[in-house]
Amino acid sequence: MNQNNVFLWEEHLPGGCHWSGIIRRGLTLRLADVTGGANAAVLFFNQEEKLERYNMADTLKAQHTFRLTKGHACYSDMGRIFCCITADTVGWHDTVCGLSDSKLIQQKYGTARYQEHRNQMYRSGLDGMLIELGKWGLGMRDIVSNINFFSKISANSAGELMFHHNHSKAGDYVDLSFEMDTLVILSAAPHPLDTSTTYQPGAVHLAAFTTPSATASACKQIAENMRGLHNTHRLYHPCGGAL
Repeated sequence: MNQNNVFLWEEHLPGGCHWSGIIRRGLTLRLADVTGGANAAVLFFNQEEKLERYNMADTLKAQHTFRLTKGHACYSDMGRIFCCITADTVGWHDTVCGLSDSKLIQQKYGTARYQEHRNQMYRSGLDGMLIELGKWGLGMRDIVSNINFFSKISANSAGELMFHHNHSKAGDYVDLSFEMDTLVILSAAPHPLDTSTTYQPGAVHLAAFTTPSATASACKQIAENMRGLHNTHRLYHPCGGAL
């Protein structure tokens, strides 16, 4: 963490666990892979109007990309930008593969229930997301296509998706600098295409700090993002008009 950043808080999220919280505009949330091979499934919602949420299709088509990395923005379904990726040591984050569910976890790893295994139980990404969504009055109908930070997926010549095992290394991180007051929902359960034969999802470290002025709006180099940022800034303008 740059010593010029104003550090606010940090939290350690064990592999398989889940978290949610509100990140205000002007703040940066750093997600860090603690031991390597982590997966951080994330959804974004407008904190003031939760019907506005992350939109995978608009995010990808506006920036002509299949993956996310530094310089990309995460769009809402209202054409506004939740956050810009202002730093990234990983280089590739999955946008299309969604969440693991309890059936998939059981098929791949077997069953380990809380009654017998307590905090070592096998959690799915979907179950973790639903638990966190429920804390904010949201539920299954609010599950949309999510981002899987730290995970890389590519397609072969036959169009089959391939998971890159241990794509992210210990200490890798991605910085999300927020342009909107955003409800962030996060699960650290395994990626649905993870090739590991044992349930051992990596831990994720969260840290929040004020966004340095030098990195603010780092996604401006993509022309369409200028319009998205303009739409976002209008949301907070006192008169709701042009800036």
